[in-house]
Amino acid sequence: MDIITIPAVNLTPILPEIFLSVLAMALLLINVFVPSGQKSYLGYISFFGVVAAAVLVGAGWGGHIESFNGSVVLDNFASFFKIIFLVSAGLAILISDQYMEREGCNQGELYPLILFTVVGMMLMAAGTDLMTIFLGLEVMSVSLYVLAGFNRANLKSNEAGLKYFLLGAFSTGFLLYGMALIYGATGTTRIAKIAAVVGQAGLPSGNIMLLAGMLLMLTGFAFKIAAAPFHMWTPDVYEGAPTPMTAFMSAGPKAAGFAAALRILLVAFPTMQADWSQLLWILAVLTMTVGNITALRQDNIKRMLAYSSIAHAGYALVGFAAGNATGTAGILFYMLSYAFMNIGAFAIIVLVAKKGETNGNVADFAGFGFKHPVLAVAMSVFLFSLAGMPPTAGFIGKFYLFSGAIQKGYIWLAVIGVLNSAASVYYYLRVMVYMYMKEPTEEFDWMQVTAPVALCVAISVLGSLVPGIVPSLLLQFAQQAARLI
Repeated sequence: MDIITIPAVNLTPILPEIFLSVLAMALLLINVFVPSGQKSYLGYISFFGVVAAAVLVGAGWGGHIESFNGSVVLDNFASFFKIIFLVSAGLAILISDQYMEREGCNQGELYPLILFTVVGMMLMAAGTDLMTIFLGLEVMSVSLYVLAGFNRANLKSNEAGLKYFLLGAFSTGFLLYGMALIYGATGTTRIAKIAAVVGQAGLPSGNIMLLAGMLLMLTGFAFKIAAAPFHMWTPDVYEGAPTPMTAFMSAGPKAAGFAAALRILLVAFPTMQADWSQLLWILAVLTMTVGNITALRQDNIKRMLAYSSIAHAGYALVGFAAGNATGTAGILFYMLSYAFMNIGAFAIIVLVAKKGETNGNVADFAGFGFKHPVLAVAMSVFLFSLAGMPPTAGFIGKFYLFSGAIQKGYIWLAVIGVLNSAASVYYYLRVMVYMYMKEPTEEFDWMQVTAPVALCVAISVLGSLVPGIVPSLLLQFAQQAARLI
Protein backbone atom coordinates (compact mmCIF):
# COMPACT_ATOMS: atom_id res chain seq x y z
CA MET A 1 0.00 0.00 0.00
CA ASP A 2 1.37 3.35 -1.03
CA ILE A 3 2.03 5.79 1.77
CA ILE A 4 0.45 9.17 1.22
CA THR A 5 2.75 11.95 2.36
CA ILE A 6 1.48 15.40 3.09
CA PRO A 7 4.00 18.02 1.97
CA ALA A 8 5.15 20.54 4.53
CA VAL A 9 3.55 23.93 4.08
CA ASN A 10 5.20 27.12 5.27
CA LEU A 11 2.43 29.35 6.64
CA THR A 12 4.70 32.36 7.15
CA PRO A 13 3.67 34.17 3.94
CA ILE A 14 -0.01 34.13 4.95
CA LEU A 15 0.40 34.57 8.72
CA PRO A 16 -1.28 38.03 8.74
CA GLU A 17 -4.15 36.65 6.66
CA ILE A 18 -4.62 33.74 9.08
CA PHE A 19 -4.56 36.08 12.05
CA LEU A 20 -7.17 38.43 10.56
CA SER A 21 -9.39 35.53 9.47
CA VAL A 22 -9.37 34.01 12.96
CA LEU A 23 -10.02 37.43 14.50
CA ALA A 24 -12.92 38.09 12.14
CA MET A 25 -14.54 34.75 12.95
CA ALA A 26 -14.00 35.35 16.68
CA LEU A 27 -15.68 38.76 16.35
CA LEU A 28 -18.68 37.14 14.67
CA LEU A 29 -19.06 34.87 17.71
CA ILE A 30 -18.48 37.68 20.21
CA ASN A 31 -21.07 39.79 18.41
CA VAL A 32 -23.78 37.32 19.40
CA PHE A 33 -23.19 38.03 23.10
CA VAL A 34 -22.55 41.79 22.91
CA PRO A 35 -25.63 43.97 23.60
CA SER A 36 -26.80 46.09 20.69
CA GLY A 37 -25.70 49.34 22.33
CA GLN A 38 -22.12 48.21 22.95
CA LYS A 39 -20.85 47.36 19.47
CA SER A 40 -18.06 49.92 19.84
CA TYR A 41 -15.95 47.32 21.60
CA LEU A 42 -15.87 45.28 18.42
CA GLY A 43 -14.46 48.29 16.59
CA TYR A 44 -11.71 48.74 19.19
CA ILE A 45 -10.78 45.06 19.00
CA SER A 46 -10.73 45.23 15.19
CA PHE A 47 -8.50 48.31 15.20
CA PHE A 48 -5.94 46.77 17.54
CA GLY A 49 -6.13 43.58 15.50
CA VAL A 50 -5.25 45.57 12.39
CA VAL A 51 -2.30 47.12 14.25
CA ALA A 52 -1.14 43.64 15.31
CA ALA A 53 -1.43 42.41 11.71
CA ALA A 54 0.67 45.38 10.58
CA VAL A 55 3.36 44.32 13.05
CA LEU A 56 3.30 40.81 11.56
CA VAL A 57 3.64 42.26 8.07
CA GLY A 58 6.51 44.51 9.14
CA ALA A 59 8.32 41.55 10.68
CA GLY A 60 8.46 39.91 7.26
CA TRP A 61 10.04 42.90 5.52
CA GLY A 62 13.17 41.98 3.57
CA GLY A 63 12.28 38.29 3.26
CA HIS A 64 11.38 36.24 0.20
CA ILE A 65 9.45 33.08 1.03
CA GLU A 66 7.28 31.09 -1.37
CA SER A 67 4.65 28.68 -0.14
CA PHE A 68 1.80 26.47 -1.33
CA ASN A 69 3.87 25.20 -4.24
CA GLY A 70 4.73 28.72 -5.33
CA SER A 71 1.17 30.07 -5.30
CA VAL A 72 1.82 32.62 -2.55
CA VAL A 73 4.92 34.66 -1.84
CA LEU A 74 6.17 36.85 0.97
CA ASP A 75 8.23 39.67 -0.50
CA ASN A 76 8.59 43.41 -0.06
CA PHE A 77 6.10 44.12 -2.84
CA ALA A 78 3.35 42.16 -1.08
CA SER A 79 4.31 43.55 2.35
CA PHE A 80 4.14 47.17 1.16
CA PHE A 81 0.69 46.72 -0.32
CA LYS A 82 -0.48 44.85 2.80
CA ILE A 83 0.47 47.90 4.86
CA ILE A 84 -1.64 50.05 2.50
CA PHE A 85 -4.63 47.73 3.03
CA LEU A 86 -4.20 47.74 6.80
CA VAL A 87 -3.85 51.52 6.93
CA SER A 88 -7.04 51.88 4.88
CA ALA A 89 -8.93 49.43 7.10
CA GLY A 90 -7.62 50.90 10.35
CA LEU A 91 -8.59 54.46 9.43
CA ALA A 92 -12.01 53.33 8.16
CA ILE A 93 -12.66 51.45 11.42
CA LEU A 94 -11.83 54.57 13.45
CA ILE A 95 -14.53 56.63 11.71
CA SER A 96 -17.13 53.85 11.45
CA ASP A 97 -18.51 53.64 14.99
CA GLN A 98 -19.73 57.24 15.29
CA TYR A 99 -21.25 57.26 11.81
CA MET A 100 -22.98 53.88 12.09
CA GLU A 101 -24.35 54.77 15.54
CA ARG A 102 -25.77 58.02 14.19
CA GLU A 103 -27.36 56.28 11.18
CA GLY A 104 -28.80 53.50 13.31
CA CYS A 105 -26.97 50.66 11.57
CA ASN A 106 -24.11 49.92 13.97
CA GLN A 107 -24.29 46.17 13.52
CA GLY A 108 -21.41 44.03 14.76
CA GLU A 109 -21.01 42.26 11.42
CA LEU A 110 -19.44 45.43 9.99
CA TYR A 111 -15.99 44.89 11.45
CA PRO A 112 -15.55 41.21 10.50
CA LEU A 113 -16.57 42.13 6.96
CA ILE A 114 -13.87 44.81 6.85
CA LEU A 115 -11.30 42.29 8.07
CA PHE A 116 -12.37 39.67 5.53
CA THR A 117 -12.07 42.32 2.82
CA VAL A 118 -8.49 42.99 3.93
CA VAL A 119 -7.72 39.26 3.82
CA GLY A 120 -8.90 39.13 0.21
CA MET A 121 -6.81 42.15 -0.73
CA MET A 122 -3.75 40.63 0.94
CA LEU A 123 -4.15 37.43 -1.07
CA MET A 124 -4.32 39.50 -4.25
CA ALA A 125 -1.03 41.22 -3.40
CA ALA A 126 0.76 38.04 -2.32
CA GLY A 127 -0.62 35.74 -5.01
CA THR A 128 1.78 34.43 -7.63
CA ASP A 129 -0.84 32.23 -9.27
CA LEU A 130 -3.83 33.50 -11.24
CA MET A 131 -6.17 31.31 -9.20
CA THR A 132 -4.83 32.65 -5.91
CA ILE A 133 -5.33 36.21 -7.13
CA PHE A 134 -8.86 35.37 -8.25
CA LEU A 135 -9.63 33.76 -4.88
CA GLY A 136 -8.46 36.90 -3.11
CA LEU A 137 -10.49 39.06 -5.49
CA GLU A 138 -13.69 37.16 -4.73
CA VAL A 139 -13.17 37.25 -0.96
CA MET A 140 -12.64 41.01 -1.23
CA SER A 141 -15.51 41.65 -3.63
CA VAL A 142 -18.21 39.67 -1.81
CA SER A 143 -17.43 41.49 1.44
CA LEU A 144 -17.44 44.87 -0.32
CA TYR A 145 -20.85 44.22 -1.88
CA VAL A 146 -22.32 43.81 1.61
CA LEU A 147 -20.43 46.81 3.01
CA ALA A 148 -21.69 49.08 0.20
CA GLY A 149 -25.29 48.23 1.05
CA PHE A 150 -24.78 47.89 4.79
CA ASN A 151 -27.32 50.58 5.75
CA ARG A 152 -30.39 48.55 4.86
CA ALA A 153 -32.80 51.30 5.90
CA ASN A 154 -31.33 53.70 3.34
CA LEU A 155 -32.54 53.34 -0.25
CA LYS A 156 -29.35 54.88 -1.67
CA SER A 157 -27.27 52.33 0.23
CA ASN A 158 -29.43 49.52 -1.13
CA GLU A 159 -28.97 50.91 -4.63
CA ALA A 160 -25.20 51.17 -4.09
CA GLY A 161 -24.94 47.55 -2.96
CA LEU A 162 -27.02 46.27 -5.86
CA LYS A 163 -25.18 48.29 -8.53
CA TYR A 164 -21.81 47.32 -7.11
CA PHE A 165 -22.81 43.65 -7.04
CA LEU A 166 -24.17 43.56 -10.59
CA LEU A 167 -21.32 45.45 -12.24
CA GLY A 168 -18.71 43.82 -10.01
CA ALA A 169 -19.91 40.34 -10.97
CA PHE A 170 -19.97 41.40 -14.62
CA SER A 171 -16.35 42.60 -14.46
CA THR A 172 -15.30 39.43 -12.64
CA GLY A 173 -16.56 37.45 -15.63
CA PHE A 174 -14.21 39.40 -17.91
CA LEU A 175 -11.31 38.81 -15.54
CA LEU A 176 -11.91 35.08 -15.13
CA TYR A 177 -12.45 34.52 -18.85
CA GLY A 178 -9.18 36.33 -19.53
CA MET A 179 -7.37 34.11 -17.03
CA ALA A 180 -8.92 31.04 -18.67
CA LEU A 181 -7.65 32.11 -22.10
CA ILE A 182 -4.18 32.74 -20.71
CA TYR A 183 -4.21 29.25 -19.20
CA GLY A 184 -5.32 27.85 -22.53
CA ALA A 185 -2.48 29.59 -24.32
CA THR A 186 0.29 28.79 -21.84
CA GLY A 187 -0.88 25.64 -20.05
CA THR A 188 -0.29 27.13 -16.58
CA THR A 189 -1.73 29.64 -14.13
CA ARG A 190 1.56 30.22 -12.32
CA ILE A 191 2.80 33.74 -13.11
CA ALA A 192 6.49 32.82 -13.31
CA LYS A 193 5.76 29.86 -15.59
CA ILE A 194 3.58 32.03 -17.84
CA ALA A 195 6.56 34.36 -18.23
CA ALA A 196 8.79 31.41 -19.18
CA VAL A 197 6.31 30.08 -21.75
CA VAL A 198 5.69 33.50 -23.28
CA GLY A 199 9.41 34.29 -23.45
CA GLN A 200 10.44 30.98 -25.02
CA ALA A 201 7.63 30.42 -27.49
CA GLY A 202 7.43 33.90 -28.90
CA LEU A 203 3.70 33.98 -28.21
CA PRO A 204 3.23 37.79 -28.16
CA SER A 205 3.26 38.14 -31.91
CA GLY A 206 1.40 35.02 -32.89
CA ASN A 207 -1.03 33.84 -30.24
CA ILE A 208 -4.44 35.50 -30.47
CA MET A 209 -5.71 33.58 -27.43
CA LEU A 210 -2.98 35.05 -25.22
CA LEU A 211 -3.58 38.60 -26.46
CA ALA A 212 -7.34 38.25 -25.99
CA GLY A 213 -6.80 36.85 -22.50
CA MET A 214 -4.57 39.73 -21.51
CA LEU A 215 -7.06 42.26 -22.91
CA LEU A 216 -10.00 40.70 -21.06
CA MET A 217 -8.00 40.54 -17.84
CA LEU A 218 -7.04 44.20 -18.18
CA THR A 219 -10.72 45.02 -18.68
CA GLY A 220 -11.58 43.23 -15.44
CA PHE A 221 -8.89 45.09 -13.48
CA ALA A 222 -9.99 48.38 -15.05
CA PHE A 223 -13.44 47.84 -13.52
CA LYS A 224 -11.90 47.16 -10.11
CA ILE A 225 -9.74 50.30 -10.08
CA ALA A 226 -12.53 52.43 -11.61
CA ALA A 227 -10.64 53.36 -14.76
CA ALA A 228 -12.60 55.05 -17.56
CA PRO A 229 -14.62 53.94 -19.47
CA PHE A 230 -15.28 51.23 -16.85
CA HIS A 231 -16.02 53.71 -14.06
CA MET A 232 -19.82 53.96 -14.38
CA TRP A 233 -20.54 52.32 -11.03
CA THR A 234 -18.25 54.55 -8.98
CA PRO A 235 -20.23 57.78 -8.34
CA ASP A 236 -23.50 56.07 -7.46
CA VAL A 237 -21.83 53.47 -5.24
CA TYR A 238 -19.62 56.02 -3.47
CA GLU A 239 -22.56 58.35 -2.85
CA GLY A 240 -24.93 55.66 -1.62
CA ALA A 241 -22.58 53.57 0.51
CA PRO A 242 -22.03 54.51 4.17
CA THR A 243 -19.35 57.20 4.17
CA PRO A 244 -16.73 55.20 6.14
CA MET A 245 -17.15 52.35 3.65
CA THR A 246 -16.85 54.79 0.76
CA ALA A 247 -13.56 55.96 2.26
CA PHE A 248 -12.37 52.36 2.59
CA MET A 249 -13.46 51.39 -0.94
CA SER A 250 -11.76 54.40 -2.47
CA ALA A 251 -8.32 53.39 -1.16
CA GLY A 252 -7.93 49.70 -0.30
CA PRO A 253 -9.58 47.84 -3.21
CA LYS A 254 -8.09 50.29 -5.71
CA ALA A 255 -4.61 49.50 -4.36
CA ALA A 256 -5.38 45.76 -4.46
CA GLY A 257 -6.31 46.00 -8.12
CA PHE A 258 -3.04 47.74 -8.90
CA ALA A 259 -1.07 45.19 -6.84
CA ALA A 260 -2.45 42.21 -8.77
CA ALA A 261 -2.23 43.90 -12.17
CA LEU A 262 1.36 45.04 -11.57
CA ARG A 263 2.54 41.59 -10.55
CA ILE A 264 0.81 39.89 -13.47
CA LEU A 265 1.87 42.27 -16.22
CA LEU A 266 5.39 43.07 -15.04
CA VAL A 267 6.30 39.49 -14.12
CA ALA A 268 4.30 37.38 -16.58
CA PHE A 269 4.29 39.65 -19.64
CA PRO A 270 7.45 41.79 -19.67
CA THR A 271 8.07 40.80 -23.29
CA MET A 272 4.63 42.18 -24.20
CA GLN A 273 5.19 45.56 -22.56
CA ALA A 274 5.08 47.35 -25.90
CA ASP A 275 1.52 46.06 -26.31
CA TRP A 276 0.06 46.68 -22.86
CA SER A 277 1.88 49.94 -22.10
CA GLN A 278 0.31 51.64 -25.14
CA LEU A 279 -3.10 50.46 -24.00
CA LEU A 280 -2.46 51.77 -20.48
CA TRP A 281 -1.24 55.07 -21.99
CA ILE A 282 -4.66 55.59 -23.58
CA LEU A 283 -6.47 54.35 -20.47
CA ALA A 284 -4.51 56.75 -18.24
CA VAL A 285 -5.35 59.79 -20.38
CA LEU A 286 -9.01 58.84 -20.64
CA THR A 287 -9.32 58.13 -16.90
CA MET A 288 -7.62 61.35 -15.78
CA THR A 289 -9.59 63.51 -18.17
CA VAL A 290 -13.03 61.98 -17.59
CA GLY A 291 -12.54 61.98 -13.80
CA ASN A 292 -11.43 65.60 -13.55
CA ILE A 293 -13.84 67.11 -16.08
CA THR A 294 -16.83 65.38 -14.50
CA ALA A 295 -15.72 66.30 -10.98
CA LEU A 296 -15.81 69.99 -11.95
CA ARG A 297 -19.60 69.80 -12.31
CA GLN A 298 -20.40 68.02 -9.03
CA ASP A 299 -22.17 69.69 -6.12
CA ASN A 300 -22.42 66.59 -3.92
CA ILE A 301 -19.08 66.25 -2.17
CA LYS A 302 -19.09 62.43 -2.13
CA ARG A 303 -19.75 62.32 -5.88
CA MET A 304 -17.00 64.91 -6.37
CA LEU A 305 -14.53 62.73 -4.46
CA ALA A 306 -15.78 59.72 -6.42
CA TYR A 307 -14.82 61.33 -9.73
CA SER A 308 -11.65 62.57 -8.06
CA SER A 309 -10.89 58.94 -7.19
CA ILE A 310 -11.27 58.04 -10.87
CA ALA A 311 -8.81 60.78 -11.80
CA HIS A 312 -6.31 59.53 -9.22
CA ALA A 313 -6.53 56.05 -10.73
CA GLY A 314 -5.52 57.74 -13.99
CA TYR A 315 -2.45 59.30 -12.34
CA ALA A 316 -1.39 55.88 -11.04
CA LEU A 317 -1.90 54.42 -14.52
CA VAL A 318 0.70 56.91 -15.78
CA GLY A 319 3.33 55.13 -13.68
CA PHE A 320 1.91 51.77 -14.73
CA ALA A 321 2.18 52.65 -18.43
CA ALA A 322 5.83 53.57 -17.87
CA GLY A 323 6.46 50.11 -16.45
CA ASN A 324 9.88 51.05 -15.05
CA ALA A 325 11.29 51.12 -11.52
CA THR A 326 10.50 54.81 -11.00
CA GLY A 327 6.92 54.48 -12.16
CA THR A 328 6.32 51.34 -10.09
CA ALA A 329 7.82 52.88 -6.94
CA GLY A 330 5.70 55.96 -7.64
CA ILE A 331 2.54 53.82 -7.68
CA LEU A 332 3.38 52.24 -4.32
CA PHE A 333 4.22 55.63 -2.79
CA TYR A 334 1.08 57.21 -4.24
CA MET A 335 -1.31 54.47 -3.15
CA LEU A 336 -0.24 54.75 0.48
CA SER A 337 -0.28 58.54 0.41
CA TYR A 338 -3.70 58.51 -1.25
CA ALA A 339 -5.09 56.31 1.53
CA PHE A 340 -4.16 58.95 4.12
CA MET A 341 -5.39 62.02 2.25
CA ASN A 342 -8.61 60.55 0.88
CA ILE A 343 -9.77 58.75 4.03
CA GLY A 344 -8.85 61.87 6.00
CA ALA A 345 -11.14 63.94 3.77
CA PHE A 346 -13.97 61.45 4.25
CA ALA A 347 -13.41 61.58 8.02
CA ILE A 348 -14.20 65.30 7.94
CA ILE A 349 -17.29 64.57 5.82
CA VAL A 350 -18.43 62.06 8.47
CA LEU A 351 -18.18 64.79 11.10
CA VAL A 352 -19.95 67.47 9.07
CA ALA A 353 -22.82 65.26 7.86
CA LYS A 354 -26.16 65.16 9.65
CA LYS A 355 -28.19 62.02 10.19
CA GLY A 356 -29.25 60.70 6.81
CA GLU A 357 -26.52 62.80 5.12
CA THR A 358 -29.05 65.48 4.22
CA ASN A 359 -26.25 68.06 3.95
CA GLY A 360 -23.89 66.36 1.54
CA ASN A 361 -23.24 69.26 -0.82
CA VAL A 362 -20.11 71.40 -1.10
CA ALA A 363 -22.20 74.46 -0.17
CA ASP A 364 -22.94 72.88 3.21
CA PHE A 365 -19.30 73.54 4.19
CA ALA A 366 -20.00 77.30 4.18
CA GLY A 367 -18.32 78.93 7.17
CA PHE A 368 -16.85 75.66 8.44
CA GLY A 369 -13.43 77.31 8.73
CA PHE A 370 -14.79 79.84 11.24
CA LYS A 371 -16.76 77.37 13.34
CA HIS A 372 -14.14 74.58 13.47
CA PRO A 373 -10.79 76.07 12.39
CA VAL A 374 -8.64 73.06 13.35
CA LEU A 375 -10.76 70.58 11.37
CA ALA A 376 -10.93 73.03 8.46
CA VAL A 377 -7.14 73.24 8.38
CA ALA A 378 -6.98 69.43 8.34
CA MET A 379 -9.49 69.34 5.48
CA SER A 380 -7.40 71.92 3.61
CA VAL A 381 -4.30 69.71 4.03
CA PHE A 382 -6.16 66.75 2.54
CA LEU A 383 -7.50 68.79 -0.37
CA PHE A 384 -4.08 70.33 -1.11
CA SER A 385 -2.54 66.84 -1.10
CA LEU A 386 -5.25 65.50 -3.42
CA ALA A 387 -4.57 68.43 -5.73
CA GLY A 388 -0.84 67.65 -5.71
CA MET A 389 0.30 70.89 -4.10
CA PRO A 390 3.70 71.03 -2.38
CA PRO A 391 4.80 70.19 0.28
CA THR A 392 2.30 67.33 0.53
CA ALA A 393 2.61 63.63 -0.19
CA GLY A 394 0.30 64.03 -3.19
CA PHE A 395 2.82 66.33 -4.88
CA ILE A 396 5.74 63.92 -4.37
CA GLY A 397 3.65 60.96 -5.53
CA LYS A 398 2.63 62.67 -8.77
CA PHE A 399 6.20 63.86 -9.28
CA TYR A 400 7.53 60.29 -9.30
CA LEU A 401 4.65 58.96 -11.40
CA PHE A 402 5.23 61.59 -14.07
CA SER A 403 9.03 61.18 -13.78
CA GLY A 404 8.65 57.50 -14.61
CA ALA A 405 6.67 58.39 -17.73
CA ILE A 406 9.30 60.94 -18.81
CA GLN A 407 12.11 58.41 -18.32
CA LYS A 408 10.20 56.03 -20.58
CA GLY A 409 9.87 58.71 -23.23
CA TYR A 410 6.16 59.35 -22.66
CA ILE A 411 6.57 63.13 -22.51
CA TRP A 412 3.06 63.92 -23.69
CA LEU A 413 1.55 61.53 -21.15
CA ALA A 414 3.34 63.41 -18.37
CA VAL A 415 2.22 66.76 -19.82
CA ILE A 416 -1.41 65.61 -19.94
CA GLY A 417 -1.07 64.39 -16.36
CA VAL A 418 0.23 67.76 -15.17
CA LEU A 419 -2.56 69.61 -17.01
CA ASN A 420 -5.18 67.34 -15.46
CA SER A 421 -3.68 67.85 -12.04
CA ALA A 422 -3.83 71.61 -12.55
CA ALA A 423 -7.49 71.39 -13.62
CA SER A 424 -8.35 69.45 -10.45
CA VAL A 425 -7.23 72.36 -8.28
CA TYR A 426 -10.48 74.17 -9.14
CA TYR A 427 -12.89 71.73 -7.50
CA TYR A 428 -10.66 71.14 -4.48
CA LEU A 429 -10.23 74.89 -3.89
CA ARG A 430 -13.98 75.32 -4.31
CA VAL A 431 -14.49 73.46 -1.03
CA MET A 432 -11.97 75.73 0.71
CA VAL A 433 -13.67 78.82 -0.73
CA TYR A 434 -16.91 77.74 0.96
CA MET A 435 -15.10 76.94 4.20
CA TYR A 436 -13.29 80.27 4.49
CA MET A 437 -14.97 82.81 2.20
CA LYS A 438 -18.69 82.14 2.64
CA GLU A 439 -20.86 83.17 5.54
CA PRO A 440 -21.86 80.21 7.74
CA THR A 441 -25.43 79.02 7.30
CA GLU A 442 -25.16 76.45 10.07
CA GLU A 443 -23.73 76.42 13.59
CA PHE A 444 -22.51 72.83 13.16
CA ASP A 445 -23.78 72.21 16.68
CA TRP A 446 -24.60 68.59 15.88
CA MET A 447 -20.92 67.73 15.39
CA GLN A 448 -19.28 65.42 17.91
CA VAL A 449 -15.55 64.88 17.53
CA THR A 450 -14.97 61.54 19.22
CA ALA A 451 -11.49 60.27 20.12
CA PRO A 452 -11.35 57.63 17.33
CA VAL A 453 -12.29 60.15 14.63
CA ALA A 454 -9.81 62.69 16.01
CA LEU A 455 -7.11 60.00 15.94
CA CYS A 456 -7.99 59.18 12.32
CA VAL A 457 -7.76 62.84 11.32
CA ALA A 458 -4.42 63.28 13.13
CA ILE A 459 -2.89 60.17 11.54
CA SER A 460 -4.17 61.22 8.12
CA VAL A 461 -2.71 64.72 8.44
CA LEU A 462 0.70 63.27 9.35
CA GLY A 463 0.44 60.76 6.50
CA SER A 464 -0.39 63.56 4.06
CA LEU A 465 2.39 65.92 5.17
CA VAL A 466 5.40 63.91 6.41
CA PRO A 467 6.02 61.97 3.14
CA GLY A 468 5.80 65.30 1.30
CA ILE A 469 8.28 67.07 3.56
CA VAL A 470 10.65 64.10 4.01
CA PRO A 471 9.83 61.83 1.03
CA SER A 472 12.88 59.59 1.53
CA LEU A 473 11.27 58.06 4.65
CA LEU A 474 8.63 56.35 2.54
CA LEU A 475 10.20 56.35 -0.89
CA GLN A 476 13.10 54.10 0.09
CA PHE A 477 10.64 51.37 1.12
CA ALA A 478 8.64 51.85 -2.09
CA GLN A 479 11.83 51.51 -4.15
CA GLN A 480 12.82 48.32 -2.30
CA ALA A 481 9.39 46.86 -2.94
CA ALA A 482 9.44 47.81 -6.61
CA ARG A 483 12.82 46.13 -7.19
CA LEU A 484 11.38 42.74 -6.37
CA ILE A 485 8.85 42.81 -9.22
